[in-house]
Amino acid sequence: MMKKAIVIGASSGIGREVTRLLIREGWTVGAAARREERLKELGATAIERIDVTQEDAPARLRTLIGRIGGMDLFFYASGIGKQNRELEEGIELATMQTNAMGFTRMIGEAYRYFAEQGRGHIAAITSIAGTKGLGPAPSYSATKAMQNVYLQALEQQANSRGLKIRFTDIRPGFVDTALLDGDFRYPMMLKPESVARDILSAIHHRRHIQVIDWKYRLLTSLWKRIPRCLWRHLRI
Repeated sequence: MMKKAIVIGASSGIGREVTRLLIREGWTVGAAARREERLKELGATAIERIDVTQEDAPARLRTLIGRIGGMDLFFYASGIGKQNRELEEGIELATMQTNAMGFTRMIGEAYRYFAEQGRGHIAAITSIAGTKGLGPAPSYSATKAMQNVYLQALEQQANSRGLKIRFTDIRPGFVDTALLDGDFRYPMMLKPESVARDILSAIHHRRHIQVIDWKYRLLTSLWKRIPRCLWRHLRI
C-alpha cells in the first residue's frame, strides 16, 4: 500500500529536498508552501498554497489531505529566522507569528486529523537553537525551544489517550539554505541534501529526537552542561 505524506514548507531548503526524496521513494506527496509557483516543479501528486500565519491554513491542509486520499506522515518544514542583535520589533513579532503561532496551528491540525484516524506520524524541523537562549537571535531560539516542548507535550498526551501517533523532533545545526543568507558566515554549515537524507532515516527508524549531525550532537551536549551563570557571559 502506497504511503501518503504532506509536506509543509516544500518550496525551498530542507522541505524541498525531503519532498524530492519522498517522491523518489514512491510516496504519494501533497506539497504545500506560500510560494505555489515553486511547488509545480516538484512533481508532487497535489500542491496547495498554504501560509501558516493565516487562519485558513488548517482548512487548506484538510483540502490537500483529501486531494491525495489521506495522510500517514505530516512533515513540517516551515519557519523563519534571523539574527536580531538590535532587537527590532518587526523581526521578533514576525518570527513569533510564524514559528510559534503558525507551528501550533499546523501541528495541532495534523494531530487532530491523526487522532480522528487513530494513527499517524508527525515529524517537524525545529533546531538546535532551542537548546539555550541565543543572544543574537532571541525570538528564533525561544520559538524553537517552544517547538521542542510542544512536540514533547503532544507525545505525552497522545500516549495517555492511547493514540498511535508518532513524533520525530528534528534538530539540525546550521544548514546552507536561504534562511541563513546574509553577510555573517556560519560555522559547520550542513548541506540540505545530506540533512534531508538524515531526516528520512530518522523518520524510517521512528526516532523521537534527531540532532543533525554528529558535530551538533556534541555541541548541544556541551551547551546543556554550561550553567546559566556562565552562559550569560558568553559572546556568541
